[in-house]
Amino acid sequence: MGVLATDKALQSAIERGLDLVEVAPTASPPVCRILDYGKYRYEQTKKEKKVRSGQRAGLLKELRVRPQVKDHDLDIKINLAKKFIGEGDKVKVLVVFRGRQMTHPELGIKVMQKVANDLKGVAQLDGQPVQEGRVMSLMLSPISAKQAKETKETKEAKETKEIKEKKVKETV
Repeated sequence: MGVLATDKALQSAIERGLDLVEVAPTASPPVCRILDYGKYRYEQTKKEKKVRSGQRAGLLKELRVRPQVKDHDLDIKINLAKKFIGEGDKVKVLVVFRGRQMTHPELGIKVMQKVANDLKGVAQLDGQPVQEGRVMSLMLSPISAKQAKETKETKEAKETKEIKEKKVKETV
């Protein structure tokens, strides 16, 4: 309708049985629309609900292992971690020491390194393993799609380079 005086715009809205709603008060001049305010608020709340339902706060999942865990058991825990990270959750890996195991923290670090290496393309480390009493912990969080693509490309480049090097060695 263009630029109108406030009283003319209000009169036009009343004639149509609608409301005059200020949409952008900071604009110069302020922007107003003639519409049904109840319907407008209903649509706004529907949009907000849709946005909120799409969002999910990344939960924190914990995986507990022992420092002398067997390979197969650790692989099962790693697969669980991949599942959790794929769902967008953070994962906290805990290595729990008992008794004399405390004298060998290198065993816990070895377990943490295996977990970190197996989850390299899926998750990123949030710091180094931390020893807190009898528990050593490591935080992992999902990587973004962009980072996943970059790591996949570098991995593929390394593999093709290794294949080329093998072929050169075989020919020599």
